[in-house]
Amino acid sequence: MTRGELEHAIRAACDVAGDDAVYVFGSQAILGQFPDAPADLRQSVEVDVSPRTRVDRVDHIDGALGELSRFHQEFGFYVHGLSLEAAKLPAGWKKRVIPVRDDVGTRGKTGLCVEAHDLAASKLAAFREKDRDFVRVLLKERLVKERVLRARLQSLRLPAEETERLVKWVKLTAAGLRAGNTT
Repeated sequence: MTRGELEHAIRAACDVAGDDAVYVFGSQAILGQFPDAPADLRQSVEVDVSPRTRVDRVDHIDGALGELSRFHQEFGFYVHGLSLEAAKLPAGWKKRVIPVRDDVGTRGKTGLCVEAHDLAASKLAAFREKDRDFVRVLLKERLVKERVLRARLQSLRLPAEETERLVKWVKLTAAGLRAGNTT
């Protein structure tokens, strides 16, 4: 996915929802903060969004712009309308969103993209292999700082033993990357 495709997704989702802004909280939110993110972080053809005020319209977004929709067939990517509750996000994340808005790409609509450390913490909370790979690239490319990520993990609403496991994973992964182990 490219930044231009993200802007297109924001514009289309806002139009379908009848809202002026959407939260972008899946992996492609990284393009808000890092428009030229490494290709390994831009592999998804899906943009996860939730309208800022018209939360009742998530199903409309999914129907009009979702997987296998005409939009998906025409543009090669799709927009997944989801409730924000679908993601585990660190405390205070809304204060740190990266707004994506301009007069051309988003036509004045706003994508409120989850900040990189918050995104990494959310991905680790899911702890799927693809999510760990995503965070590993963020750490390797120094798009997130280990210390900040560990603090964000501490602010997730998870059982203490789960938080400890995730913090340990970050420490071990970061140490491996510093030692030159990229796997």
